[in-house]
Amino acid sequence: MKIYKITIASAIIIAGFFTQNAAAQQVLTEETFKVGRTLALIDASYVDSVNVNKLAEDMIIYTLKKLDPHSTYISAKDVREMNEPLQGNFEGIGIQFNILHDTLLVIEPIAGGPSEKVGLHAGDRIVTINGEKVTNIGMSTAGVYSRLRGPKGTIANLTIFRKGEKELLDFTITRDKIPIFSLNAAYMLDDQTGYVKLDKFSATTEKEFREALVNLKKSKFKNLIIDLRSNGGGYMLAATDMADHFFADQRLLVYLIGRKTPRQDFKSTGTGDLSNTRVVVLTDENSASASEIFAGAMQDWDRGVIIGRRTFGKGLVQNGYYLTDGSMIRLTIARYYTPTGRSIQSSYKDGYDKYMTDFFKRYTKGGEIFSPDSIPLPDTLKYKTLVSKRIVYGGGGIIPDVFVAQDTSFLSEYYRALFRKDIFRSFTLEYADANRAMINKEYRNFDDFRNRFVFTSDELRSFIKKGEDAGIKYNDDQYKHSEEEILLILKALVASNIWQINEYFRIINQNDTVIEKALQIINDGNTYNRILGYQK
Repeated sequence: MKIYKITIASAIIIAGFFTQNAAAQQVLTEETFKVGRTLALIDASYVDSVNVNKLAEDMIIYTLKKLDPHSTYISAKDVREMNEPLQGNFEGIGIQFNILHDTLLVIEPIAGGPSEKVGLHAGDRIVTINGEKVTNIGMSTAGVYSRLRGPKGTIANLTIFRKGEKELLDFTITRDKIPIFSLNAAYMLDDQTGYVKLDKFSATTEKEFREALVNLKKSKFKNLIIDLRSNGGGYMLAATDMADHFFADQRLLVYLIGRKTPRQDFKSTGTGDLSNTRVVVLTDENSASASEIFAGAMQDWDRGVIIGRRTFGKGLVQNGYYLTDGSMIRLTIARYYTPTGRSIQSSYKDGYDKYMTDFFKRYTKGGEIFSPDSIPLPDTLKYKTLVSKRIVYGGGGIIPDVFVAQDTSFLSEYYRALFRKDIFRSFTLEYADANRAMINKEYRNFDDFRNRFVFTSDELRSFIKKGEDAGIKYNDDQYKHSEEEILLILKALVASNIWQINEYFRIINQNDTVIEKALQIINDGNTYNRILGYQK
């Protein structure tokens, strides 16, 4: 029987094993102590001083990277920041803000939050937080977060500069739980088609979706377009809960299984209130994880048309294990499978670097964001949908029923340079701040703004000059090539600063080729049914 002397350095590695769920039945093996012994020897005897904590972290990161692309180590300081968007709330004063010319500018108090309740306004400048000056000191966004967020019930004392007021204004704000929304937009695209944009699947997604449906039902929508482009996923149950709305009976939505994880099936409840609604799901190469679970269930049951481009291909299930210092290991424990048995996960057999290289190849000339021809479709990955028996493929991501290439027709080097230098955002932030009162007076509501607003020639010259001041040489031919998209983005960003992100999408989607294709299909019953295999 071997007796092990456990040193402090050894504990860095092995102590975390004692903090896990007992059901995992983790055992301290010879290999476990070998790793701890190595760190202990380095700490005790190495020729130079070494940060053993950093060495341990590097060792964990390297080891997990060798397993698969999605097993990761998260430092203690990053754990809370990672969890907040998925939990659907954080604790703070409840404002959307931006830093403009080294000044903290309130874009909008969050509806129902503590800042709105005490009377903060869009356009207010925060001068001090709890007596500390926060203007003209080069404060970062992280620095603002650390000062404005805090436990529910604690106090934040703010001094505010407000245009039109002779004196600075003092506000005492009691921090509270602030919602983080996963649903960015919900509105009618035409007189019978609703549109819902989700940027993640969080603990509150299904509730947000239900609330959006209430408003859409007032407009008597018949069809629904669900936009999951650039939705990186989140909670699996949020995806299955949302999918539940579309099935009138109990059907398998996804299952998972792993070496030490018995198969688990997740089914619809059979109470779907949208079971007769035509559905289109929009995806792209950045739709991942829970987005792929939702899209896969809809496709496998021939329940909705998938339009866009192949999804990312993340079908690995991670479980979070906390270590003693508050850090976390997110370890892959199982794989997701769609109802037909397709694996969502792209191959990583050649290692992490090759895995990421294969993904970025999608963006190269001739890559699959421009044409689906480069997607590998071997017969060994061929499956049939469960109702219409259409051919679909596994092996990585969800391949859409209708492919729409990425639109690059408006791109120019001048346009790209404006984006790289953040000219769009900075110009519209200044513009909305300077013209907020005029816009609210001139336009009765958002619809009036959308229909009538145009930038003047002087305003566009100011935009161009802002680019020149940042080192972007004006190119008239390239500007004219990209002009329609430039004006649309500028208008959408102003709308989001005056109203909300919902209004941003109501403008930017006007020039979206994927949405245009989705509307053509969803409003044509014959085409919709033919794609789903209901008409031969």
